[in-house]
Amino acid sequence: MTAARVALALCLLLGGCEREAPDAEPERVVREFVERMQRVHGNPTSARAAYDLLWSDAKQNLAERAKRASALSGRKVAPEEMLVPSRFSLRFTPRRYQAEVHGDWAMVTVSGEAPETQREQMKCVREDGSWRVVLEVPPVPPIQQRDDAGI
Repeated sequence: MTAARVALALCLLLGGCEREAPDAEPERVVREFVERMQRVHGNPTSARAAYDLLWSDAKQNLAERAKRASALSGRKVAPEEMLVPSRFSLRFTPRRYQAEVHGDWAMVTVSGEAPETQREQMKCVREDGSWRVVLEVPPVPPIQQRDDAGI
C-alpha cells in the first residue's frame, strides 16, 4: 500500500513539472520568438519554429511573398524562408519581459541591462487560445500587368 502511495505521489509530482507551452503567456511567446529568431540563420527548422509563433496576418503575408518568390526563382520557397534574420538584429540582450494585457491583445516590454535606454515593445494577440507575436510586415503590393504584355 505504501509503494502505491509513493508511486501516485511521484506521478502527481512529475505531472505538475511539465513545461508550460511557449505560447501560453505573452511574455513567454516573445521570449521564445526572440530565441528562435536568433537561431534562424540558414536553418529551415529554426525558421519554421519562429514562423509558427507569428500571428495569422503575418503568416498570410509571408505566404504570399513566398508564392511570388517561388514563381520568380523556379523553386518552391516556404513562407518561413521569407523571415530575414538580418532584419531582426538585437540592439541589446533582453533581460526582462513584462506584459500589459488588454483582452486578447498584449504589449510586451522587453528591457535590457539598462532599462532606461534598452527597451523595446512587441505586440501580441491571442489567436485560438494561444499567444502570437504581431510582426508588422509591409503589405504586399498588387501584381501589376501591362496592357501590352504578352503581345
